[in-house]
Amino acid sequence: MPVTIPAPNAYWSRPSEAVLADLSATPAGLTAPEAARRLAADGPNSIAARDKATRLGTFIRQFRSSLVLILVFAAIVSAFVGDRNDALIIGTIILASCLLSFTQEWGASRTMEALTARISRKAVVLRDGVETQVSADTLVAGGVIRLSAGSLIPVDGLVLDAADLNVSEAALTGETYPVVKTPGLSAPDAPIARRDNVVFAGTSVRSGTATVLAVGTGARTEFATIAASLARRAPETDFARGIRRFGYLMTEITLVIVILVLSANLLLHRPLIDSLLFSLALAVGLTPELLPAIISVTLAQGARNMAASGVIVRRLDAIENLGSVNLLCTDKTGTVTEGVVRLDRCLDPAGNDSADVRSWAMLNAAHQAGMPNPLDEAIVAVGTVPEGWEKTAELPYDFQRKRLSVALRHPDQGDLLICKGAFQNVLDACSRVLEAGQDVPLDDARTRAITERMQGWSGEGFRVLGVAIRHLAADEKAQEADLTFAGFLLFLDPAKAGMTETLQALHDRGIAVKIVTGDNRYVAAHLARSVGLRADSILTGDDLSRMTKAALFARAPGTDLFAEIDPNQKERIIEALRGRGHVVGYMGDGINDAPALHEADVGISVDGAVDVAREAADMILLKQDLGVLARGIDDGRRTFANTMKYISITTSANFGNMISMAFASLMLPFLPLLAPQILLNNLLSSLPSLAIAHDRVDPESIAKPPRWNIGSIRRFMIYFGLVSSFFDFLTFGFLLLVMNAGADLFRTGWFVESLLTQLSIVLVVRTHKPFWQSRPSRLLAVLTGTVALIAIALPYSPLAAWFGFVPLPLPVLAGLLAITSAYLVVSELTKRFYFAQEDRRAAREGDAP
Repeated sequence: MPVTIPAPNAYWSRPSEAVLADLSATPAGLTAPEAARRLAADGPNSIAARDKATRLGTFIRQFRSSLVLILVFAAIVSAFVGDRNDALIIGTIILASCLLSFTQEWGASRTMEALTARISRKAVVLRDGVETQVSADTLVAGGVIRLSAGSLIPVDGLVLDAADLNVSEAALTGETYPVVKTPGLSAPDAPIARRDNVVFAGTSVRSGTATVLAVGTGARTEFATIAASLARRAPETDFARGIRRFGYLMTEITLVIVILVLSANLLLHRPLIDSLLFSLALAVGLTPELLPAIISVTLAQGARNMAASGVIVRRLDAIENLGSVNLLCTDKTGTVTEGVVRLDRCLDPAGNDSADVRSWAMLNAAHQAGMPNPLDEAIVAVGTVPEGWEKTAELPYDFQRKRLSVALRHPDQGDLLICKGAFQNVLDACSRVLEAGQDVPLDDARTRAITERMQGWSGEGFRVLGVAIRHLAADEKAQEADLTFAGFLLFLDPAKAGMTETLQALHDRGIAVKIVTGDNRYVAAHLARSVGLRADSILTGDDLSRMTKAALFARAPGTDLFAEIDPNQKERIIEALRGRGHVVGYMGDGINDAPALHEADVGISVDGAVDVAREAADMILLKQDLGVLARGIDDGRRTFANTMKYISITTSANFGNMISMAFASLMLPFLPLLAPQILLNNLLSSLPSLAIAHDRVDPESIAKPPRWNIGSIRRFMIYFGLVSSFFDFLTFGFLLLVMNAGADLFRTGWFVESLLTQLSIVLVVRTHKPFWQSRPSRLLAVLTGTVALIAIALPYSPLAAWFGFVPLPLPVLAGLLAITSAYLVVSELTKRFYFAQEDRRAAREGDAP
């Protein structure tokens, strides 16, 4: 039985001891066996049970196509009123096609489950009083959970203990500003926004730490109640939109042709069942029925390759978008720089080494209770924290003040407020400055001198923080006002080795890099110049705050460096860049990066990022390295290129052959191919496509960001469809006029020629180069060659009679091989002409790379 407390009990209005008793829990947490028992009873901590794929469900899904279902129905009717042999053959081919799709989709789903498991969300819980990290899905009511800044809260829970806990509840209540959470009681009828002693699933910790008792999990959370009434879908990617439009295009063409062919055959008084089966088989031939499976396999293969390169994909659709990225926005720390911050110097206001400034900085860093950060870790690492001090209050860091202050008490030295933070923000809170150990007024001259020193060190690449102090009376409230400026902290985080080459590699791929950082403009500009980026176009947070939306749209594309940026301004920058037609990738790992990650075409985070950033990202880098990202972009482009190959194959010889067949059925006194022959042709021609996901991709195809262009696909279809149809009619003439073929010989000859041309075009359209200069993958070459041999051998095999084939005389076979060779040559010439035209069109439209 579930052990969660029903909502009417209003647990937020009851003492924590009573709630713990109701849940049979203790502040030390559950035992592992008890947690397992509750998990089995209550189910996983997820809003809805995941639709985990099963073999049977995946197999049945292959028959969802209306065309397949209609064809099955027609085959059943044929078995009763027509030829049972044909019905059996049609059913066998349909089953074989669906089995092919099933094996591909099932393999792809297994791959993605394995990859997703590598980045599952974790939570820190108490088990028998010991902190343990577990999967967030396994949390149960009665468990005791630790939260810290950046945590995505996984349950509804009662706050047992908290230190400066600020929670962002925008996802639940729409409240923009963080809400302070403390232990205590709330009114029984308090709405969600007024329950100050409760945290809710789906919200996130902005600052502070807390110990929380899990009360509601999974579908029994407030977030699940709201989510159940909303249909949430990820935004459609450009590639997914293009695939959908391509599907509409093919559906429209198929419907028109099939209706016309069926009507015409009935007007010619041909048998209803034969005409219906022929028309439906024609529809199957026109429809790229393997496209969903091919896309799934190609994306899964791309995800597997990217995982090997250190990029875990959370949303498959984003792979093609990653390949299309032409602009990457990133912070500098840990991405462009080493990310290992070192405290280089502690200086007084005059620029001299100061042991006092070092001690004050260490006390501030050691006693702050917010999110661990590299700067504080670097400060504490330089020595031993002075003893005897007790913290009495804390003003936690936030992104508006950009300062952190702690009030400390010492038995001999009294009360002291120590403030540390961004230089200008600390200086703004000061009215005095230390000179030779004495407090003196901070006048304009002293302010200029202090600022010039900071600018000089920043220009040398140091990150400069300010330190200020204030002696407090015993009962005085801690506040950041009338502080005394005490000195500077100089940190060094050098650029990564080889970063210049990495950025050049991205540039060579058609990707511009823009740095978006909260650091001051001088540090950012020095870093940019050191790695080969332009630093003459800088936009600061103050500049941005005064700009209208239209002004930012105009200015952002030409800006290379965004410095002193507040986290809530990042989303505006990404929006402006996307609004100018760029495909934008954003790389972030912080608490406030989630909106920008959502806004970007591709959100990229790192494995060590805070929960909210990881959950907002489309991809997770296992290593915070732009070199890893560059390899991931290459994999994304290969995935895009291989998916487009199948579309090109479908819209060339395959499409042309089906069109030719439709017209031939109206002109010939017999059907040009029987329904089983069409389906067999379609099945065999699809086999090489299964190797597309593993095919080689030319370096030229991944050199620049690809873009989906439905107009280009239409033109491709017309060019190559016309070439294919021309050679089909040439084959008709050869068989009818030269070889005087009857119905069976005609069908056999055209089946062979049609299949050979569809196989030949695979080798031609898979590359922009002359096909003999680009080797296909071994699997693609073997499958193509094997199916070609089957096509030639089938009329001579024992199975020929089953499908209505007859042996081909040697002159007929030789003529068909000659026509296929000529088709291969003309298709190669057509390809060159087509791509030359497309390049000129792109240049005219300003889309050339």
